[in-house]
Formats: sequence, C-alpha cells, structure tokens
Amino acid sequence: MTSAPTERNPAQRPGMPPAARPVHPTDHDEVATTASEVAGGPAGRRSVAGTGWWTPVRVVVAVALGMYALGMLQKVPCLDGAWFSGQTSQYVHACYSDIPHLYNGRGFASGLTPYLDRIPDRISGGMEYLEYPVLTGVFMLIAAKLTVGGDSLRQDEQLYWVVNAGMLMLCAAVLIVCVVRTHRNRPWDGMLVALAPGLALTATINWDLLAVAMTAAGMLLWARSRPLAAGVLIGLATAAKLYPVLLLGPLLVLCWRAGRWGAFGRAAGGAAVSWAVVNVPVMLLSWQGWAKFYTFSQERPVDFGSLWLIIQQRTGRTFDDANIYATLLMILGCLGLAALALCAPRRPRFAQLAFLVVALFVLTNKVYSPQYVLWLIPLAALARPKWRDFLIWQGCEALYFLGIWMYLAYTGSEKHQGLPEDGYQLVIAAHLLGTAYLCAMVVRDALRPEHDPVRRDDGSDDPGGGVLDRAPDVFTLSSLTHKPALQRSATRPRPAVHWGATLRE
Repeated sequence: MTSAPTERNPAQRPGMPPAARPVHPTDHDEVATTASEVAGGPAGRRSVAGTGWWTPVRVVVAVALGMYALGMLQKVPCLDGAWFSGQTSQYVHACYSDIPHLYNGRGFASGLTPYLDRIPDRISGGMEYLEYPVLTGVFMLIAAKLTVGGDSLRQDEQLYWVVNAGMLMLCAAVLIVCVVRTHRNRPWDGMLVALAPGLALTATINWDLLAVAMTAAGMLLWARSRPLAAGVLIGLATAAKLYPVLLLGPLLVLCWRAGRWGAFGRAAGGAAVSWAVVNVPVMLLSWQGWAKFYTFSQERPVDFGSLWLIIQQRTGRTFDDANIYATLLMILGCLGLAALALCAPRRPRFAQLAFLVVALFVLTNKVYSPQYVLWLIPLAALARPKWRDFLIWQGCEALYFLGIWMYLAYTGSEKHQGLPEDGYQLVIAAHLLGTAYLCAMVVRDALRPEHDPVRRDDGSDDPGGGVLDRAPDVFTLSSLTHKPALQRSATRPRPAVHWGATLRE
C-alpha cells in the first residue's frame, strides 16, 4: 500500500513540479542528519533558500575557501624551507608541491617561453620542452609573469607558489559554484566537495584545479541545456589536462539512447573547435614543443600509485608494455560502461557515467599522482551524493596521500625512515579499493535507480542531464528484441516517475 507523501518542509508545496522540490541536506542522509546535531539539528525551511545574504552557494563557497586555506597552512613547513632544505624534509612534512620546483626547473625563472624554448633536463642531461598541455603552460607562464619582488631564486620560488595558490583558489571557487548549481534542487551536495580532505590536501600540488574547474563549468552548462557552450568548456579543459575529453564518451551513449544527436554534435563540435583554437597555433610554431606532453605520457614508465607498480614490485617484472595493457583494459571498461548505459532499466545520469569513465581511467592508468583525486571529487559529489560512501573513499585517498610521501621519505633517506615498499603497496591497494567501492555503488544506482540518492528525492530524473532530463528512450539494447515497445516509447513521452512515492510502496 502506498502512503501519502510526508511534507517535511513548507517549501515543498504539493503544487511544485516534483523535480523542482528542494532537497534538504538532512532529509535522506543519515550521516548528515547525525552530524547536523552539532549545528542545531536537522535542516529547517530556510536551509535551501538561505538566510539574507547567506545563500547556499555562498555558504558552501565560504566553507570551501576555508578548507582551501587550511590546505595552504598545511604547506607552511615547506614554504618556510622544507622545499629547499633537503630531499626528504618536504616528504616528512607531507607538504610537497611541484609548483616551486618547476619555476626554475622549467625555465620560468630564466624568462624562457614554454613550447618554444628548450630547457635543460636534469634526468636525461639533454634539452627538453615543457611536458604540460598548452593551457596549463599558459597558466604557469602567467603566474611566472606575476611573480615579482623576490631578492633571490628561493624567494622567487616561494612567491611563485603563493601566486599560483591564489590563482588556483579562484579555480576552486568556480568549481564549487558550478557543482552547487548543477543540480538546482540539491545545492548542499556541493558541501561534499567543499569539505573533501582531498581538495584541501592536493589543491596546490600541481595545476589540475584549472582543468577541474573548467570541466565543472562545462557540466553546469550541459545541465542548463547549452550543449555548444558545454562542449567549448570541455575542449578548453582538455587543452589543460587530457582527462576531460573522456566525458564525451558518456554523452555519446546517453544521447544515442535518448536520440539527442544534435545536442551531442554541438557539444563534440564545440569541444573540437575550442581545443584546436588553443593548440593549433602552438603546433604551427613548434610541433615538437607541442607534442612533448603526448610523447612524455606515452614514454613514461610505470610510476607511483598504480596497480602496475604493485605487480612490478611484487614480481620484479618491468612493464615496458604497460601502455598496451592499460589501453586494453580502458577499452574493455568503456565497452562495459556503454553496455550499462544502453541496458540499464532507466537511462543512467550523466554525472554517474562521467564519474565511472574517469575512475576507470584512474584505476587502469600506469601512474596515479595524489592530485588526481581532484578529477573525481566533483564527479563523485554529483554521481553519488551520499556522505557515508564519499567519506569512505576520501579516507582511502587521505591514507594514500600520507603513504606516498612517507614512501618517498623512506626511499630518499639513507636511514630508510618512513614507509617501506610493502607498506606503500598497501596504501596503493587502499586507494584502488576505495575508488572501486565508490564505482560499485554508482553502478548499483544505475542498475537499481531506487537506490540513487538523486532519484529518491521526490521525482528527479537527471537534474544535471540538460536535454537528457526526462527525455524518452529511442534506443536500448533490449529494444533489439522488443521492437514494438521501442516504437511506443519513441512516439509517446514517458510519464515522470515519482521515485519518492515508489520507495514508499
């Protein structure tokens, strides 16, 4: 028997469309409900609209910037000298960052222009180009131009990190705003990103936040049914880091299932054009300089944080063909995700497939730098906004963050003080298992939508799906054997399913 829906908040008026009903952070999440007792109990009617100037987006941004500031404080021992006082001191304090080391190491201190000028490579002993994508290189160059006033190289490197930290803080603010606004009726899901330990700990290790922020902006534009603009942002993000291009795969299969080929074409076309606008001029000026990032990624050996490193260390085998194995696993995984998208009882949400395809890349790649967790944090918050699972995964990532620095301290110290090889393999396994666990939860949500926290909130379909939200299916793999049902589905819109009522049956 179906019971009448319970009105927990005056803002949830019966006349409002189901998908527009606001979701309080303590309505459906036991961890959020328990934690709210510290701040006065479960959310009231003002929690969605906010009070006065303090709207949800401003509250979440303020919390995120506070966490970002704590992350900067965590780097203070290195800023005070650990970056320069010895090889292992920065690892012992777990405050390492690529940024100050690359100021001089990549020629910015000497005024060299990335992609056009070669720089001395201390490993090979030869001259090499900058091994970062073009838009990241531009970001690095702008920060170098803003680094003025130092009396020595050491002070310049410290200032360079501070300048980059300030610029990346702006990227973090953009990221939070985009995540909060992607799901209109779930603004407090952005608090998952704001309070994520991985964001605070890794935001200033490298320049990944630039691509992460642009990817989040692209997903917001897609949620607002602006596929061309979304594609432009995804293309720009791909010009800063390679992983955002993976989001076009989920869009392809979801638009295939919904028959929204025009929207996908505009997104893919916008991505291609914006990527080309950034990259083609550099290609024409210096092909070798432009190609360095891609050749470096291809030639890079098995490295930290990967499954392949565990196998290599345990067996003593050198994985010279790791690219082949990783590519094959990635292809097989993408085929599996395509089958999931085309076979699931309801079309999976865009954020779910986006998280799964990027997580698949992380799990199969031959290297996992600790800042790569930034790629997944906003996608995880949109794919499965459930505090318990999010914190389990973040706990594993925090353990890996500490583990890699302790391992580097062990290998770089003559006294071998830190985490030995076996211990490092355990923290890699924790990272892999934590990510795989969250993937399993997202896959279960796709196969059994009644478990999806987003689709349980009184009738939502895909609030981040844009043109896909509530669109009827025109193709599924099951339709190949049930053609009449497909024809009816394609010609008659499917009525909205009230998931809140379904769960109470």
